[in-house]
Amino acid sequence: MTTPPVASELGLCLCHSCGLACDMTNEPHECERCGAPLHRRKTNALARTWAYMFTALAFYVPANLLPVMNTKMVGNGADSTIMSGVLEFWEAGAWDIALIIFIASIAVPGIKFVALTLLLVTVHRDSLWARKERSKLYRFVEVIGYWSMLDVIVVALVASLVKFQALADIEPRAGILFFGLVVVFTMLAAMSFDPRMIWDKEPDPSQNEEDMDEVASH
Repeated sequence: MTTPPVASELGLCLCHSCGLACDMTNEPHECERCGAPLHRRKTNALARTWAYMFTALAFYVPANLLPVMNTKMVGNGADSTIMSGVLEFWEAGAWDIALIIFIASIAVPGIKFVALTLLLVTVHRDSLWARKERSKLYRFVEVIGYWSMLDVIVVALVASLVKFQALADIEPRAGILFFGLVVVFTMLAAMSFDPRMIWDKEPDPSQNEEDMDEVASH
């Protein structure tokens, strides 16, 4: 089965800014449409992705341990972490808000850490395992990244609702800053990863022939 040619074989390069397929015959340094710098590959993709992901992981710990807001009701104040806020909303009957905060604050970052680690490790090992599925996994990481700030928005909405009450007040705490940094660095990690690295390693034809002979013998 013949495979279609790749962009490098056709002398094309996709602009990362406007998406134009640029002709690289004369090795232009800028996109002819938007003027953005052209790169055949994302520079230092593996190192940058690892660095951004470890930075996000370092911020993920204080983001979950430190309080994200302080709520004062009739003079009595109490700090709330992300998890304690989820439990408070759940016990108060606001299970939908609790579910949104849990998914956006705890589940989504955890999924992104696991998915990016899997992608990075398999690329480092030149693995041929499930390359199509790993490409889909990367696109999934990109999609869920757009919803990473959802719980920050929920906290802002809760704060605005509390402010309407005359005897109540709410203030942000350091945890919300660390969580914002987690969101930023996980998005940078996903943007730095080059999914074309998944397809760089070509299968060994001799190995494929051995596998086919083994199947035929059975």
